[in-house]
Amino acid sequence: MIFPEHCKHVGHASTRPCHDTVYFLSRYLLRDTPDGGCEVLEVTLDPNGKGMMRTLMSSRVIASGKEVYRYPEKVNLHNRTRLVELARDTGYRCTIFTGLDEHQTFVLDPDLSVFLKIHVYDVSPPRPGLSSCIRELEAAGMFGDLSVQFCHHVRDLTAIHADVFPCRAAGFERTLDADSMHGGEQVAGCLTGSQFFTECYGKDFQLINICPLESVTEEPFIARCCRSEREGIPAWNGRTGAVVHWGADPVKIYAAVRDLVTRWRAK
Repeated sequence: MIFPEHCKHVGHASTRPCHDTVYFLSRYLLRDTPDGGCEVLEVTLDPNGKGMMRTLMSSRVIASGKEVYRYPEKVNLHNRTRLVELARDTGYRCTIFTGLDEHQTFVLDPDLSVFLKIHVYDVSPPRPGLSSCIRELEAAGMFGDLSVQFCHHVRDLTAIHADVFPCRAAGFERTLDADSMHGGEQVAGCLTGSQFFTECYGKDFQLINICPLESVTEEPFIARCCRSEREGIPAWNGRTGAVVHWGADPVKIYAAVRDLVTRWRAK
């Protein structure tokens, strides 16, 4: 796969106002063809050149004609994983993208196998805070330089057959935070819910553990947990990961992902 690290390495050349010189940062050129199409060239510039425009030493066409597709909508060029996914789905060997600021880039021979898969574990309802935040950060391009792909595992709590659920915020009718318990209940909860029930009503209940950490089967992973003592731990059940608090803000989630990637690639 060829996917320039930055759009500044991609130039657009339809004419030759400066003859055989090219902007010094360019490594690839998008060139319009007489038939209304486009071809993509890889260029080599004079390594000893000076100034903004450098002498073109050589060039080669790496995609042309029916291999090339111009994506019709403007996109966020910093969401690199999404661009590879879009390029793969077009069915073309090369897809050219235009950014919101009119910059351009391309993906040639899209291949997601080179991206690190990070497994995200969360639950819903209510809103899966960790999973949703990661999707929003990714859409904004915050992880663009990491070459990662997120695989979301969000457990649907409405599919659990229990008498009691953790809180009213999730929309359930009977919850630990708003109703009295009588004993013998099946409780969908976690260590915190179990501790609360035991302290208030005794041990006559059956716990269905819904903590995202209990669902972890893949690595590297990131999961959220309401236990403060687990925040920041680097592994769970022998699997490398990151744990953020239930109410972690976007800054902490962003930092946790970047730290996880650094640790994983240093192994």
